[in-house]
Amino acid sequence: MTSPDPTTLDAGRLTRAQRASLPLASDVAHALAEQHGVCVRPLAMRRIDTTTGRVEVVPVPCGSTREDQCPPCAEKARRLRMVQCRQGWHLEAEPVTHRATPSEDHTALMATRADLLTAYAQRREAGDETSCEQIAESVADLDTELRALGVRGRLTPLDPPPRSVKRSTRRRQDAPDLPRRPVEHRTLGRVFAGRYRPSTFLTLTLDSYGRVDSDGAAVDPDRYDYRRAARDAIHFPALLDRFWQNTRRCVGWEVQYFGTVEPQKRGAPHFHAAIRGAIPRAELRAVTAATYHQVWWPAHDQLRYEGERLPVWDTRAKAFTDPDTGQPLPTFDQACEELTEPAHVVRFGEQVHLKGILGGTEEAGRHIGYLTKYLTKSVGQAAGLTDTATDRQRDHVHRLHAEFQVTPCSPRCPVWLLYGIQPHGARHSMTPGHCKGKAHKPEHLGIAGRRVLVSRKWSNKTLDVPLCSTSTRIAQRRVPAGQSPVGSASGSGGHLTWLVGFEAATCE
Repeated sequence: MTSPDPTTLDAGRLTRAQRASLPLASDVAHALAEQHGVCVRPLAMRRIDTTTGRVEVVPVPCGSTREDQCPPCAEKARRLRMVQCRQGWHLEAEPVTHRATPSEDHTALMATRADLLTAYAQRREAGDETSCEQIAESVADLDTELRALGVRGRLTPLDPPPRSVKRSTRRRQDAPDLPRRPVEHRTLGRVFAGRYRPSTFLTLTLDSYGRVDSDGAAVDPDRYDYRRAARDAIHFPALLDRFWQNTRRCVGWEVQYFGTVEPQKRGAPHFHAAIRGAIPRAELRAVTAATYHQVWWPAHDQLRYEGERLPVWDTRAKAFTDPDTGQPLPTFDQACEELTEPAHVVRFGEQVHLKGILGGTEEAGRHIGYLTKYLTKSVGQAAGLTDTATDRQRDHVHRLHAEFQVTPCSPRCPVWLLYGIQPHGARHSMTPGHCKGKAHKPEHLGIAGRRVLVSRKWSNKTLDVPLCSTSTRIAQRRVPAGQSPVGSASGSGGHLTWLVGFEAATCE
């Protein structure tokens, strides 16, 4: 059946099927918004002037990074990432961070806090709990004042936590050694021929787990190592951190990078990175081959509880217990004390792609586009798991997801209860084997962390936009020229309150 021609539309003579084929008003609004690059699902914020009591509803963009949720906002976020990558890839000068000098107020408050810490330790040793509580209240007030003055970083706690078990940092015997140079405080690479300062494009992959076809599905699912694939995917971020640490120690300067984590067709993550400066190929390949990450977790190879036989929460012991004996399960830390070898070791695969790129060239722009190509798609969509996926692909993903369901993602994961171990922060609301972490969801394929990784000294610019800054810009756009919006810096004693649903954000 053909759709009616909108130019000769006669609503009274249309059949029910023809009327059902006509576009909805919401679809037309979405199409128009996408055509003009406007958010298709704006967030309604209530703007309240607490001086006059006037209430106004102002729409703001949702800020989604997924094109299946909001294509205009996702494309805007992708282009911002492209700008961020371009700004730091081929810098010609060091990005300098100017840190404020501590004032007299800072030092005076810190000195008072140090005296209180000493007094607290003495009173704690003497068993004077009343004085300890008073000192703790004073220290809490000082901490609030220090934060209000702009002091950041970790403040020494009154009661230091127990020292964690330290594992040996000695390298494995089956891993090649790496040269170590003193790390210079610079982020720029070498200059060649007096004027060329190339940078590097790098691609890292994980090892092979078995043969796959052109669609990424396992040729022989029974011989494909799904367990190792799931564990490697979950611990892939830690492996990347170790890689950059080894790279800086090997090359001898503070290597900076802009990278994205994307899935391959087989479902395993791989990493693309734009590295500032030129690094010899031999050194990068040697670092990749020698990098590994040891997972010092309790063994989780054999399930102890499954089906309806699961650990039970004991309200008196405040712990999970064995359903048969009633004995409390060992905690995560207790299980780690008995370890003599890591539960898993993650390594990169043999495929390493390296390429030198000059700034300002067409090739640099093409690689930036390639870096950010899949940022608007979900992990599953980027891996090709769409409606057109084959049955072999779906079966491959189902097997991989089944392994993610029984692979702990962190020391706090409730999956540990299936192996007879109480995770950190165990509580009665936990359901053994059911974790809400992203690593266990089928659309994430074990990639639970951030997909865009940017080093600290990349460009000294971030994408963080506070809610108050957004609200101020909206208010400034809605007032006539020459007038100051209520609550702005140039206003006189104004005050704005923005309400999002039942949550309030106040800008003064």
